[in-house]
Amino acid sequence: MATEGTVPPQSDAPIPDPAAGQDPAASREQDINPWSVEGAQDESGQVVAIDYLNLSRKWNTSLIDEKILERFERLTGHKPHRWLRRGLFFSHRDFDKILDKYEKGEPFFLYTGRGPSSGSLHLGHTIPLQFTRWLQEVFDVPLVFMLTDDEKALFKDTLTFEDTHKYGLENAKDLIALGFDVKKTFIFSDLEYVNGHFLMNAWEFSKLVTYNQVRGAFGFNESTNIGKIFFPSVQCVAAFATSYPQLWSEEPPRSAPRRLPPSSA
Repeated sequence: MATEGTVPPQSDAPIPDPAAGQDPAASREQDINPWSVEGAQDESGQVVAIDYLNLSRKWNTSLIDEKILERFERLTGHKPHRWLRRGLFFSHRDFDKILDKYEKGEPFFLYTGRGPSSGSLHLGHTIPLQFTRWLQEVFDVPLVFMLTDDEKALFKDTLTFEDTHKYGLENAKDLIALGFDVKKTFIFSDLEYVNGHFLMNAWEFSKLVTYNQVRGAFGFNESTNIGKIFFPSVQCVAAFATSYPQLWSEEPPRSAPRRLPPSSA
């Protein structure tokens, strides 16, 4: 036994190697993309918790901190949603600019969507949807809700366009039941609505984005069908006000595609 001030006797036993039994090839970085979530693995093959800070850096978002939450409450007069306070929604992109517009009284609208891969929603789907409804109530602004029945058929070989269109109409009933503002909510099917100004915006947007850019973000490769490659343009221009000229016009268009208008939500 070693005592204070003495050197313990040397042992003939080999010194344990911390890396023994670990295979560097077993390690894996986290992979989070629009289609799947896989946590990282260490060299022993153990799954590591999601690194949210790294995720924020990768996608160039800003963390939601106390400063922006305090500003939100000061401007809106509403306490931040409990999911914001608890960090369930932890990062943002340009939320500060939305608060700028709200402070100046400038108009804006909300945009979200649902990919109809089945005839009903489950409990997990309601979290972002309830949060969106809360944002609509707080800001008192219009909401456009995109049913991406085109995207689901493009990305899932087991689904037909007829399937996803039918699922979208069924999903719309669940969305309506969540209580969005009936006078300020526009729910639409891509397969029915994407034409005219919307489609022109999508084509113009597609000219500005290269295949290399979308390949990195969406994981496309040489076997990806061309419908998948074009779809991000459709999804992006849904955030453009000019894609919905009939919503901001005092006069209704002479002809309009069959859709779920704001009054039906």
